[in-house]
Order: sequence, then structure tokens, then C-alpha cells
Amino acid sequence: MYFLLVLTIFTFIVFFASYMIDSRKLINGFLFNVFLFTAMLSTVYIAFTTGNPFLIGITLIFILLALFIFAFGIYALIVGLFINAKILISREGKRLSNLLTFFIAMGLVLYLILTFVLSKNVFSPEVNIFFSSFTFIAIYYFLDVFNFLMISFIYQFNKPKLNQDFIIVLGSGLIGDRVPPLLASRIDKAIAFYNKQSKITTPPKIVFSGGQGSDEKISEALAMQKYAIDKGIPFENTLIEDKSTTTFENMKFSKQIMDNIIDKKYNSIFVTNNFHLFRAALYAKMSGLKSNGIGSKTALYFLPNALIREYIAIMVMHKKRHIIVVSSIFILSLISALVQHFFVAPYL
Repeated sequence: MYFLLVLTIFTFIVFFASYMIDSRKLINGFLFNVFLFTAMLSTVYIAFTTGNPFLIGITLIFILLALFIFAFGIYALIVGLFINAKILISREGKRLSNLLTFFIAMGLVLYLILTFVLSKNVFSPEVNIFFSSFTFIAIYYFLDVFNFLMISFIYQFNKPKLNQDFIIVLGSGLIGDRVPPLLASRIDKAIAFYNKQSKITTPPKIVFSGGQGSDEKISEALAMQKYAIDKGIPFENTLIEDKSTTTFENMKFSKQIMDNIIDKKYNSIFVTNNFHLFRAALYAKMSGLKSNGIGSKTALYFLPNALIREYIAIMVMHKKRHIIVVSSIFILSLISALVQHFFVAPYL
């Protein structure tokens, strides 16, 4: 029991230290999940060794929930993704970017079909061994997605101090020259922080960051500035960065503006929607900003598709790791299949 308790405490300390050093690290999600796993093992062990009825009840609930997820989770996930795709398309339109939940659901259906076919021993043992690589790849991505979701969730609780010199508001597209609800929620979040800090100290400058798209009448930055001024923010406390076209450029170009105003150390935060918060933090780190972010709320129906998009973007950022892992799984499976064919099968 003492070993499990010490291990749980140790894994928490490792996670906490890593998060305090830099909350903008993807590995923090993995470290927290390791702590969570050891904490669950400790709880189960203590429950059944002490005979505490409350702990045993909690443990049994979690075990039953885990068994249900293991047995039926993928089917529930497929149904949920199809339902979400239907809702999203009906509300946001039939665009490729709105079909991610549908594509993921179809991919899971194909995976179930593949596992069913393999269970019937239709192919030779060598082929079955090679196809098993898809299961290991699926497990790898399941764990990776879980780590991403965990750190994305934890990062939502970031609470910056009310001593900021700048607030960067990230653009997200206009409807003509009008600020849509998604972008308005970001500006409103920045205004709320601005007003809260203004009550106790010098108000920050708000940097509105976003260029002009081909279908937009004005730059996102200018539209956001007008929106904020209409909401009561003084013009002199607003700044415009209207050249950026990506989140990384939002951070990079905003940093250049802030560096030109204050040539010494300054405090800054950024504002975006909650689903985009962690990836934006990674780009802030890449651009040399020490900024952390605060997230505005997003409609629940929009979150699954948005989080898939965020994960894909982060996956591309770390494509080297994914290529190495997936390639290694395929190579090991191929070697195992060849060993089966040339060294095992002849003697059966």
C-alpha cells in the first residue's frame, strides 16, 4: 500500500513541477494521466484492503463504468459523432471543415469491420499479424488524444494575474465587416478582463490581431477594435495588428508591436476560444512570448469538431514523432509477419 501511495505522490509532484515550470507543454497531459492512473490504483487497493464501504462503492462504480466503456464505448462514440456531425452541418453548413466528426465516425466503422474480418481468420496468420498493426496504431492514437484532451482541459483553469500590460485578442474570421458570435465571445472575454484589472490598477492595452481575408471587407483587427470601442474600451488603449493570417503570425506580429512599445520585460496574455486555447499557447511559446491564455466559451455542439481540428493541427506540429511511432509499428508488424511465414509456419 505504501509503495502505491508513494508512487501516486511522486507522479503528482512530477506533473505539478512540470506544469509550474511551463504549463504550455503537451507532455503535461501524459504526466497527469500517469498520476491519475496511479491514484486510481491506490484507491482500489485501499478500498479492498481496508473494507471501507464508501470507497468500495466508488471503486465498483468506476470499474463498472470502465467495463462499459471498454465493451460499448466505441459504439457510443460512433453514434455520438454521427449525431454531432448532423447537428453541426445543419447549423454551420456542409463545409469540409465541419465534416471531421463524420470522417472520424466512418474511420471507426471501418476499423470495426476490419477487426471483425480478422476475427474470422479469413486471412493467413502472417496477414493477420501485419493487420494487427492497425490495432496498435489505434491504441497509440487513443492514448495520444486522451493526453491532448487532458492538458487542454487542465489549461482552461489558467488564471492570469491582474497586472497585464497587454491583452492579445486572436482573430477568427468576419462576416463581411461584421464580428460573428465566435469572435465576439473572444473580444467580450478580453473586455471583461480589461474592466476587472482597471478597477485595481492601470488598464492593459488590447492588441487586436488578425489580417483581412479575401471574403472580408476590412481586417479582422479593425473590426474587433470597432466592436470593443462600441463596448466602451477607450481608443487609446487599443492597438491593431492587421498583417497576420495564422495563429503563429498573430503571436509573432503582436509580439513585435508590444516589443516596440515596451523595450523591457512586460506581462501579456492572449484571448481565444476555449477549444483553441492550448494550441495558441504552443504558438505563443514558439514566437518567444511568455503569455498564457484565457478562453471564451464555445457552443457545445461546436466543440467535438473543433477539438478534432485542434488535435490534427497539433499532430502536424509533432509529425516527426508520429511518423517514427507509426513507422516503427508497421516495421515491427512486418518483421513479425515475415518471421511467422519463414520460420514458424514451415514447422506447423
